[in-house]
Amino acid sequence: MPTPTKGPRLGGGPAHERLMLANLAAALFEHKRITTTVTKAKRLKPYAERLVTFAKRGDLASRRRVLGLISNKGVVHELFTDIAQAVENRDGGYTRITKIGNRKGDNAPMAVIELVLEPVSAKQAVVAEATQAAAKAAPAAEEAPAEAEVAETEAAPEAEAAETEAAATEEAPAAEAAADESEKDAK
Repeated sequence: MPTPTKGPRLGGGPAHERLMLANLAAALFEHKRITTTVTKAKRLKPYAERLVTFAKRGDLASRRRVLGLISNKGVVHELFTDIAQAVENRDGGYTRITKIGNRKGDNAPMAVIELVLEPVSAKQAVVAEATQAAAKAAPAAEEAPAEAEVAETEAAPEAEAAETEAAATEEAPAAEAAADESEKDAK
């Protein structure tokens, strides 16, 4: 968990800051994206990601813990059902902050903080799938190593015959092409 910042809080006291972060998190989970100042967005990011982690657990204790922070039951239900299901394969980084320039009235730097609900990238999904397949294949390989050796010895003569035929068919056109080139050179 990140260490709390020292010095002035957002809006005054620590109790007001906790309430403000809870309200920002509730708005973020309800609308999936909110526009706020850069400072508030940076303070909200670890707070919201921690709540999403609780939602991914999905047990009653986690639900009660989140309900202690966010009082809107509808938002908590949406967090535990929709959002947690959308990010179940993601190991972190549930939010994204994008700076959008300064506010017109007081020139405060503004940002959009949004939930990252897209599936994990295709490359990461393939790596995860390969890891799972390797984990499943490892116990099967340990159980029957003798069967694998018997299958390899039976398949070996057939594979060697197929390789020699393929090599012969590849060499024949190459030999004919070489003979044609030598005839052209002779003329």
